[in-house]
Amino acid sequence: MIYEYEEKLLKEGYKLICGVDEVGRGPLAGPVVAAAVILKPGVRIDVTDSKKLTKKRRRKLVPIIKENSIAISISFIDNKEIDKINILEASKKAMLEAIKGLKVKPDYVLSDAIKLEDYLEVPTKAIIKGDLKVASIASASIIAKEARDDYMETMDLKYPKYGFKKHMGYPTKLHLEKIKEYGICEIHRKTFKPIKDMIK
Repeated sequence: MIYEYEEKLLKEGYKLICGVDEVGRGPLAGPVVAAAVILKPGVRIDVTDSKKLTKKRRRKLVPIIKENSIAISISFIDNKEIDKINILEASKKAMLEAIKGLKVKPDYVLSDAIKLEDYLEVPTKAIIKGDLKVASIASASIIAKEARDDYMETMDLKYPKYGFKKHMGYPTKLHLEKIKEYGICEIHRKTFKPIKDMIK
């Protein structure tokens, strides 16, 4: 079922089918990260939306996805850029940069929910809940999630008092308590509530 879209496109003659997804729209800190993945035609990997998988399972899937891909690209848009252009535009920009960064040009792009057809020369389809329905989008969500988590774990070493490794910047009770206690740091998003209200 999760390979249905790719199979249909392969039958239509498309070979380089790219799935693209982003993670990190909801956090109060850190970047939004997108990944673009072109899986080898006909491969079968047991993937689904990264949010449905345990950390351990995602970690195991990353090298498997890499082995079974023609090309992978990752793009980071930092918190300052998010504050400047808004999270939707930042998500779109991250996706487009990830596609542009692929070593081969895709001949079809499947995106998770965000419409990209006005920005790309190749045929494109936005699929609602694509990370659950399309293998290449699910693979992209896993790659993006792991890349973002790795970055936030590095930030945890730089800013240890916020506990980024535990919540990855999401607005958990712990994170909100730490912001109240210490204020914000360099990687917090100033246009996101409750931070926006706190720094008025």
